[in-house]
Amino acid sequence: MIKTVIFDLNGIFLQSPRLSDRFSKDFGVEKETFLPKLSEIMEKVRKPGAKPAFFYWKEVLKEWKVEITENKFWSYWFGAEVKSDKMIVFAKYLRERGIKVFILSNNFKERADYYNQYPWMREAVDSVYFSWQTGFLKPDVRAWEHILSENNLKGEECIYFDDQEKNLKAAESIGIKSFKFSNEEELEKIVNEQLDR
Repeated sequence: MIKTVIFDLNGIFLQSPRLSDRFSKDFGVEKETFLPKLSEIMEKVRKPGAKPAFFYWKEVLKEWKVEITENKFWSYWFGAEVKSDKMIVFAKYLRERGIKVFILSNNFKERADYYNQYPWMREAVDSVYFSWQTGFLKPDVRAWEHILSENNLKGEECIYFDDQEKNLKAAESIGIKSFKFSNEEELEKIVNEQLDR
């Protein structure tokens, strides 16, 4: 019996244009230059004990001659993200049915703090597991094992949605039925089918 639905956050609850595309258009920093730096910084800041994220970005932005304050940088980045009202309504519906709703996200403190301002994060979701707090970055299976252990769950009692194949495979390897996110309608159909079994 399914007791819990676990979701990735970005790309499902939050949709946004690619930051690399925006940097190319707005600041003239080509994707080939931007993406390796983004990966390098994200690798550091998504883990516990990292320095404040802007510490890593500051020098890179200076090198690219992008003059922007920390607050404006975060507003520029996170402010372009649009919440999916459909997903929020559906997550609330799941909770009303007695199904636990968790979010599992590779993310860093400043972004998590920004998201914690959203009222829907408390209304639609039971718990959010950010990698910078847990120390487990997807696709490390310990990210899912941590949720199972903390909530006294078995893999077969959960279903998981993500937009990245490697994360789906990792979750499946410990018995969690996993599905690739394509759109809200398809996700709702899959969840309802799984719950009605």
